[in-house]
Amino acid sequence: MSKTIAVIRGDGIGPEIMNATLRVLDALDCDLNYEFVEAGMEALDKHGELLPTATLDTIAKHSIALKSPLTTPVGGGFSSINVQLRRHFDLYANVRPAISFPGTKARFENIDIITVRENTEGAYLAEGQTLSEDGETASSMIRTTRRGCNRIVRYAFEMAKSKGRKKVTAVHKANIMKTTSGLFLNVAREIAKEYPDIEFNELIVDNTCMQLVMRPEQFDVIVTTNLFGDIISDLCAGLVGGLGLAPGSNIGAEAAIFEAVHGSAPDIAGKGVANPSALLLAAADMLDHLGMAEKGTKIRTAIRETLAAGDRTTPDLGGTGTTDSFADALVERVTA
Repeated sequence: MSKTIAVIRGDGIGPEIMNATLRVLDALDCDLNYEFVEAGMEALDKHGELLPTATLDTIAKHSIALKSPLTTPVGGGFSSINVQLRRHFDLYANVRPAISFPGTKARFENIDIITVRENTEGAYLAEGQTLSEDGETASSMIRTTRRGCNRIVRYAFEMAKSKGRKKVTAVHKANIMKTTSGLFLNVAREIAKEYPDIEFNELIVDNTCMQLVMRPEQFDVIVTTNLFGDIISDLCAGLVGGLGLAPGSNIGAEAAIFEAVHGSAPDIAGKGVANPSALLLAAADMLDHLGMAEKGTKIRTAIRETLAAGDRTTPDLGGTGTTDSFADALVERVTA
């Protein structure tokens, strides 16, 4: 049975890496149909808004979206498109795997860490932002709820269980932020008791960052709050070679959006040298979500084999290929 997904081509290099990704999905014969919708600068130019209602309605209708990077204009009162999408669809779980691939410039090998970040509350709500009249004092409130903590921690443990993961680390700052981070930690401790087969430990966020750099092999699944998760997931991406290999999944009860985590890279847009790996890995995670894990694995295997061979890879991966030649190499491998 075919499935229709919403597709956002994105800004900058977005259309180029999306075309490469869809070529690979089509070669896998996933029986997917695409409904293209607009967001970002393209939507602003055409419709006067970054995130048109028609785009939101289409995502809601299909419940799944694949998204290239979008540009939010700096200044002018524009809010982040990604934050708008997460809040509109209550995409409470941001899942960021960091996996080592051969042929990269990574400082580590054999990294396999998944960061599960709470995506809808905490510091990023930026509630109650004030600036004193003299411009000397700024404040912003952090709000954490038991419901928010409960569902993100439970998601992390259920994901660990389904993927055969052995350990979940709750990352916090409860020693200082005794109410907000303390609530998260207490909920994590309570839920961990329901999963006796999964090892549970807790680490303060600053120690976590040090430990990730010194001994990343000790981590398996990390679950944490919004701000800490944003920082830690980028740190983990750095362990495996950067954001060019970093997919992201935004999961809610009614919808899910899969994306490349990196930006729209306008400096290389149109040059045909953009690396599509992050979006392809996001597409692989989307296939897992849709019950096509075998096809998702084929994409990851093809990327691994292509990088190991240095076969038509893009310049950021040490090759001399193009976005299209990289896609050619992947299509050949997934159909072999």
